Amino acid sequence: MTENILKNLSSNNYLLMEKLPRPRKELRQGFSTGTAAAAAAQGALRELLGLACPDRVEVGLPGGGSLTIPLLRHGCRGDQGEAVVVKDAGDDPDVTHGAEIGVRVRRLDHSGVQDLIGWRSGEGVGRVTKPGLPVPVGEPAINPVPRRMIRQGLKQIWEGVCPGQPMGLEVEIFVPRGEELARHTLNPRLGILGGISILGTTGLVKPFSHAAYRATILAALRVARALGLTAAVFSTGGKSEGFLRSQLPQLPEEAFVQMGDYVRYALQAASALKFQEITAGAFFGKALKIAQGWGHTHASRGLADLAALGALTARHTGDARLARAVAQANTARQALEILSAARAGQVVEEVGRGMLAALRDYAGPGPGLKAVILDFSGAPLWQDQSPGRP
Repeated sequence: MTENILKNLSSNNYLLMEKLPRPRKELRQGFSTGTAAAAAAQGALRELLGLACPDRVEVGLPGGGSLTIPLLRHGCRGDQGEAVVVKDAGDDPDVTHGAEIGVRVRRLDHSGVQDLIGWRSGEGVGRVTKPGLPVPVGEPAINPVPRRMIRQGLKQIWEGVCPGQPMGLEVEIFVPRGEELARHTLNPRLGILGGISILGTTGLVKPFSHAAYRATILAALRVARALGLTAAVFSTGGKSEGFLRSQLPQLPEEAFVQMGDYVRYALQAASALKFQEITAGAFFGKALKIAQGWGHTHASRGLADLAALGALTARHTGDARLARAVAQANTARQALEILSAARAGQVVEEVGRGMLAALRDYAGPGPGLKAVILDFSGAPLWQDQSPGRP
């Protein structure tokens, strides 16, 4: 059906876009370190409680559905259960591919009425030492979504054995080669010391292939255009797309395209396919990168220039102390928190104008453009538009 729809495109546009890269093969998805830890935690708790432990466990995914994850080994040592999973990143060149992700689970003395989980970073799992990350300073570098996945899996097992009894457990995650692997990540620069982070927002790892991702963007745009749509809405991921959909309920789902880090490519492709209106939304960190001229925003290419953001703050506020705090922030997220606390909205507006100018540079003069900067709750921090030219 899709092939028939695509034939409705004008031959000129179709031939133009045919020249853009296509994937050579379908790449295999993997699973995140968070999913690996969630699976290992289930195995460890089963061992702790004296339950039969299968060699494969099922892990629920944040967006629905589940994955069956094999356990490399599992057992009980004294007062703790332990299990290990081998991280499988699929066809993505992830630094943690093949790493062992292990979990030890112990009981806590717990007399409260609410469940209690104590988090501990074992060998090779980093600890947060700087602000501006989703996890507070001093905590193990286990991100919020993996924590929820682990908690849900443990709770399900616990209730089967101890119904009505509050759960009290200590969860220690360890990665035998984690400290070595972390040297090949941004963790040291972000102040995550001692090892890797336990990450994941979807539980899955999508293969990082430039050609495959660009072709996915192109295919989505082609279908939208063939269905007669003249407006496209770009987001940098599933979370930002969800927020943009709630703000633009009048548009069909085919209008929404996840551009990921491929900002320049997405805008150029949409312009070549003659979309009349293009909206691009991003959280502040990505928006700052776009405003600073990053046509591709993946973290592997580096971090946003916070020193430049500090200089921008100085120009627009005249506050040297605020500018210095922004320039010395650990992350763009922390920089935004500092600016928000100082009510320096004019700096965010200037970043937005820079983002819109970059989008115009990529799209050319034709389509109308709208840029949206989202805060971390999904509300627009700033938005503005630029009319197109026939």
